[in-house]
Amino acid sequence: MTDWTHGEVVANGVRLHHVEAGDPADPLVVLLHGFPEFWYSWRDQVPALADAGFHVVAPDMRGYNRSEKPHGVDAYRLAELVGDVVGLLDRFDAERAHVVGHDWGGIVAWETAIRHPDRLADLAVLNAPHPGAYRRELLQNPDQWRRSWYALAFQLPWLPEALLGALDCAGVAELLAGSATTPSTFDERDLRWYREAACRPGALRSALNYYRAQFRGELRRELGAVLGDRRSLDVDVPTLLVWGERDPALDVSLTEGLDEWVPDLRVERFPDASHWIQNERPERVTELLVEFLSSR
Repeated sequence: MTDWTHGEVVANGVRLHHVEAGDPADPLVVLLHGFPEFWYSWRDQVPALADAGFHVVAPDMRGYNRSEKPHGVDAYRLAELVGDVVGLLDRFDAERAHVVGHDWGGIVAWETAIRHPDRLADLAVLNAPHPGAYRRELLQNPDQWRRSWYALAFQLPWLPEALLGALDCAGVAELLAGSATTPSTFDERDLRWYREAACRPGALRSALNYYRAQFRGELRRELGAVLGDRRSLDVDVPTLLVWGERDPALDVSLTEGLDEWVPDLRVERFPDASHWIQNERPERVTELLVEFLSSR
């Protein structure tokens, strides 16, 4: 793998490992991975985006793989995760950047666009729900509640870490391979790398703390809404939403009715792809990203 280099920066007070490709003088693209991944989930997109004329940075998000793993659930609140993204932009001297996120990285990307629209040239999200749409579907869609059972199970102490971490993190490999639509999505090397990243000391606890912090944050936001404190969820940057419809955790209804919050939106759906869209359809996803990000 010679198409990128590895490095570390301190952003928002946390040491973040990242891979980097392309000319630093080119427009910055930040690629944010999800659970239970690390920078490697973007292995097909990093060199292609660099070849297309972008400076690409794909971090291990805080708590993952080689990045620092702060202690405590509150260290993984959305405010801290968004702060990491803004800190990365600052460290790479980018007034604005193209931000792309998948799964948890997509949730953080949505929130970064909501809270700091002035720092984004545009936004691309892969299989991660806008917070308003997710709340809407939880309130009215029983199927989404059924699909979200794992997020509630992750609230338990120590047990999720034990189950996923047993036998050198075999549960992580089973989660990835078992939810993909084709056996070729993740080969043995891919699964070995994901297991090694997840088995680093503190990595699984940190990754699960994303869910625990979000659950606490949702309770605080619901209380705030009852008291009349409703925050804006508007996304005022051009947005691309890419969605694999065979996602076992997220209903396709989450791609609908987003005009309320995202006026400049393009949605691309893949009926035969799963949650791991950039790995199952790497060529087409990369084409979409290059086309969309190059149009700004």
